[in-house]
Amino acid sequence: MSPSALRRQIGQLLIAGFHGEQIPVEIRSLAREFSLGGVILFGRNIVEPRQVAELCHDASQLTTDVPAWVSVDQEGGRVARLKAPFTEWPPMATLGRSGDLQLAERFARALAAELRAVGITLDFAPVLDVHTNPKNPVIGDRALAERAEDVARLGSAIIRAMQAEGLAACGKHFPGHGDTSTDSHLELPLVEHPPERLRAVEFVPFRAAIEAGVATIMTAHVLVPALDEHRPATLSKRIVTGLLREELHYNGVIVSDDLEMKALANDYKVPESAVLAVEAGCDTLLICSGDVDVQAAALEAIVHAVETERIRLTRVEDALRRQQRAKERFLAAGVAPRSLGAKALEQALGQDAHRRIADEMARFA
Repeated sequence: MSPSALRRQIGQLLIAGFHGEQIPVEIRSLAREFSLGGVILFGRNIVEPRQVAELCHDASQLTTDVPAWVSVDQEGGRVARLKAPFTEWPPMATLGRSGDLQLAERFARALAAELRAVGITLDFAPVLDVHTNPKNPVIGDRALAERAEDVARLGSAIIRAMQAEGLAACGKHFPGHGDTSTDSHLELPLVEHPPERLRAVEFVPFRAAIEAGVATIMTAHVLVPALDEHRPATLSKRIVTGLLREELHYNGVIVSDDLEMKALANDYKVPESAVLAVEAGCDTLLICSGDVDVQAAALEAIVHAVETERIRLTRVEDALRRQQRAKERFLAAGVAPRSLGAKALEQALGQDAHRRIADEMARFA
């Protein structure tokens, strides 16, 4: 790959957050200069369904050679960017308490149908962390269950059902954020288990997700001294490449959690963490605040790291190939329609059948 080709494609490694209810000029400029892997939507970007559909259509067309992901965190419970008239889902712990595999599958199909109706193509769900610490401030009822086997069974069912509807799923947060006592949005959590325990508990749902063909897996900003004494998991080659890629044989796309979270940002500037994450084996970087200068600086840092041979060109080419395969799998139908129209959207979102599923889940709250 020539230096100019590298520069034109390096943005495929980025999923960018942005401000406003339309794609900003600055994001369009970033996509023209570097290409762009995709965007992530937050509450600040969302007004109502037709606006979301228009936004998703425009976002999917930011790049011409390879369609852009339009992604969101829509788990259910307290992590849900899309509110009514979209179906509002109970937290995932309700599915764990129900133990009902068919209910989990019905939920996942309904969730996927609503997201696809407005043109969202990648959902950063389900959470595969095992809820072994009741004092965990960030995972809690986002987790499916307290037993690894239950998380594995329900999580893999959700992944299969979501992806059968054409929505790419994401298992998170590897190597496991379930037994932490601090919030990685604010500081770096510590996971103090030995490798045997991690393999017996934390890794179990991820193995099941890989078996289910999960499109993407997200890394955790946690320090696991038994695996790497110095680097948080997202920045650790031992964890990302050595364990997830080589030991667990995961061949899909590895996504970093947001590089601007304080678990990393307290110690690493975003451009440096971007380079370290790609070195570690991440194929896609989340940079969510909407600061385009920071996003551009991260891409420039990766280009410079390749030019100075700090990062091997083959590492970037591998990441681009993995993204290409995932996009061919889920975006082959082309860009999202501009809008289904008011009546079609009204019928697709928050329909009675979906509300009945949510009500059934809520009985286990």
